[in-house]
Amino acid sequence: MSATETAPTTDTGPTTEAAPGRRREVMVVLPGLLLAMLLAMLDNMIVGTAMPRIVGELGGLSHLSWVVTAYVLGTTVSTPIWGKIGDLYGRKTIFLVSILIFLVGSALCGMAGSDVIGGTHNGMNELIAFRALQGLGAGGLMVTAFAIIGDLVPPRERGRYQGMMAAVMSLAMIAGPLVGGFITDHLSWRWAFYVNLPVGAITLVLLAVKLHLPKYRTEHRIDWLGAGLLAVGITALVLITTWGGNQYAWRSAQILGLAAVATVSLVAFALVERRAPEPILPLNLFTNRNFSLVSAIGFLLGFAMFGAINFLPLYQQTVQGASATNSGLLLLPMMLAAMVVSLFVGRVITRSGRYKVFPVIGGVGMAVGMSLLSLQDAGTSRLQTGVFIAVLGLGMGFLMQTTMLIAQNSVEQKDLGVSSSAATFFRSIGGAFGVSLFGAIFNHQFATEIADKLGAAGAQLTRAGARLDPATLKALPAPIRHGLLESMANSVSAVFGWAILFAAVVPVLAILIKEVPLRGGPETAGAESGEPAAAGQRR
Repeated sequence: MSATETAPTTDTGPTTEAAPGRRREVMVVLPGLLLAMLLAMLDNMIVGTAMPRIVGELGGLSHLSWVVTAYVLGTTVSTPIWGKIGDLYGRKTIFLVSILIFLVGSALCGMAGSDVIGGTHNGMNELIAFRALQGLGAGGLMVTAFAIIGDLVPPRERGRYQGMMAAVMSLAMIAGPLVGGFITDHLSWRWAFYVNLPVGAITLVLLAVKLHLPKYRTEHRIDWLGAGLLAVGITALVLITTWGGNQYAWRSAQILGLAAVATVSLVAFALVERRAPEPILPLNLFTNRNFSLVSAIGFLLGFAMFGAINFLPLYQQTVQGASATNSGLLLLPMMLAAMVVSLFVGRVITRSGRYKVFPVIGGVGMAVGMSLLSLQDAGTSRLQTGVFIAVLGLGMGFLMQTTMLIAQNSVEQKDLGVSSSAATFFRSIGGAFGVSLFGAIFNHQFATEIADKLGAAGAQLTRAGARLDPATLKALPAPIRHGLLESMANSVSAVFGWAILFAAVVPVLAILIKEVPLRGGPETAGAESGEPAAAGQRR
């Protein structure tokens, strides 16, 4: 790197053995890091449970996936920037700024469609725009938290702490639907966003006071051109997957134009990154086999997981007749399975230093879970759905933290922030593509199914601005309601059917991973050899 730095001589970064003082330092800042992660994860889960009510009040069933897509897209395009700026400027300030942006976005999302903003006429469009802003802040939460742990803890011991992080993520997945359901049933969907504000305030104060990281004196040049080209290219690709074959024909001028923009932007991005003194995403990282493989696995994990799971609350509340609160409870089997497995995997990796088998098992578990969920129909019981999503949760638990650990262990310590952001980036971009593509599949399948079953009456139910909240469903005549629920169930099953294809590739790629000894263990005491650089190199 071209940057020069001066770090305190008393702070040399993670060593091969975690000293007691280092452990105390980690445990002091860990609550703040976990709260920040909780903030990001709670938002996703709470909003997912509240989505049917949001659509019911603001309208726009056809735009449902965009509420998620805008957030994921904002997270995706900003993640590499947060990681790189953290490497250059230091992570504490960047972390606090990302939390502030997230909180401002949350407050604006809660006001979308209200009299404060301008009424419900453009409520859904406002919500989508504010979700994008919220996503920009969220891009810095997860990646910076992981990078800070990477600064303080060697990879061999990181499994213990990342197991805790995985447990908090799983706890958020459990609490999120419950909190979201309670808020939706007893307050207003707007509190699904406002609830972030007190949690965020506590997080800001705790980190501002307790988080102390080394100061660096750097001379740097941020690759804004590369960041802009990447953002344009990714946005164009997401729009193609969202609009192609749905809002516009695949051969339409709009889709072909977006394809041209995406191609030119991404080719230009690759050329810029090769010459940039401080590339936002160093392409040489992809010469490392493990890094390339876990990046691809992260993409597929995000594609299948975020893209498909987005439709579970919709299925449970409309087809299975669950309340918002109960739909949160119905997700408990998946979240509990993921949490227990993540804790188990973290401890095993810390003790043994071995990790290759876990992404293989996780990929198989995900594919099996998606296969089971694709069998659901209008008559599937809540118990059956619970068993299916528990299997999916087992697969997720083996994958979620292991992929991040492998990515961080595959690079030099000075590139830790970039590797963390890249791993998060590919998972996020997979989620963005998954949500948009599966949203398009769902909309097309639903429109086709309901037209076949209900004809003109079905067309009225799927028009722009249609409201399909529980109260509206109960008011429909029984034959129309039955046809609508069958169409909804078949459309959600189709989404999971497509997700199988992406989940099935994960174990194939995982088999190709080379099990490089984790830094910080007896195998790597002294000088490092092999692909990763010495752990003593620190930024």
